[in-house]
Amino acid sequence: MVNESEKLIRSTQLLRSFWSIQKNIVRFVQKTAVENGLSVPQYTVLMTIILQKEMTQKQVGEQTFLPKSTLSQAVDGLVRLGLLNRQQLESNRREMQLSITEKGEAFLKKMHLQDGGIHHLFQSAMEPLTDKQYEDLLESHLILSTYLESQAREGM
Repeated sequence: MVNESEKLIRSTQLLRSFWSIQKNIVRFVQKTAVENGLSVPQYTVLMTIILQKEMTQKQVGEQTFLPKSTLSQAVDGLVRLGLLNRQQLESNRREMQLSITEKGEAFLKKMHLQDGGIHHLFQSAMEPLTDKQYEDLLESHLILSTYLESQAREGM
């Protein structure tokens, strides 16, 4: 049985582990973004949209927690670069639909293959993991994330 002192130590170790990973993710996201002529918010927007191909700007904001002005500036820049399309929704003229362009998909693919970029680093970091370890890691993250999101919703 785990006593209160051991629980505190374990929760602190887990939190410090996530802080360390987050610090390094931020460092390599910044490096990858800069090396590809993007701001961190622009990179964040692209990475948020890529899996679904299109989302509303509001949905992107909800997932990234970027302030509206930062999000708007990031989207404007990505549209100017030809990496994103932006259209008004017919059902709600105040809302914008964002979608990745072919140029945007090619750009992200190039970034994913870039030596020293965050995607390359994560691929390398995963290599020593067995399939089971990888699946267990994702499952553990999902459990923690789901719990933290439910606590955040209850606290709002």
